[in-house]
Amino acid sequence: MTTTGSVSTATGADIPELVILINSAYRGESSKKGWTTEADLLDGQRTDVDSLEMLLTKSGSVIFKYVNAENKIAACVNLQQQGKKLYLGMLTVSPTLQGSGIGKKLLAASEQYARENMFEAIRMTVISIRTELIAWYERHGYNRTGETQPFPTGDPKFGIPKQFLEFVVLEKNIKGKGE
Repeated sequence: MTTTGSVSTATGADIPELVILINSAYRGESSKKGWTTEADLLDGQRTDVDSLEMLLTKSGSVIFKYVNAENKIAACVNLQQQGKKLYLGMLTVSPTLQGSGIGKKLLAASEQYARENMFEAIRMTVISIRTELIAWYERHGYNRTGETQPFPTGDPKFGIPKQFLEFVVLEKNIKGKGE
């Protein structure tokens, strides 16, 4: 199944719809309709209005949204400049549309943005026990760096872990040979 839609930059007016989408894709019963749920790993919310407002106004940060044919936001991703690298976070696809190719479209748009803005690589963190998600990124050219980072446990804004969690760091070089 492929879905018709377009990728563009999110604005402040999109925040309420983005909050609902992101929380529904990562947490709670609705997230279990997709394969990227964190509901068995974390309680609480994934994001809120204040967090998204901060990401939209932060220097070097952009949120791309994927809007479907019905003019609804069906997916999003946050990109943040970190020196010569671009951090990719919060890649979200509506649980009922996962597996339809939308995630690949956002990943491709992110990589295009990185190339156009002369970033050397894209980095991301993924919860280490999310093996199916890590494998998906690896199939798209992302490699484990060997680095791990602790999951933020002191702030319920990130969710409340149900078990010990840590991140693995993945990276994909963007600059091609001869560039």
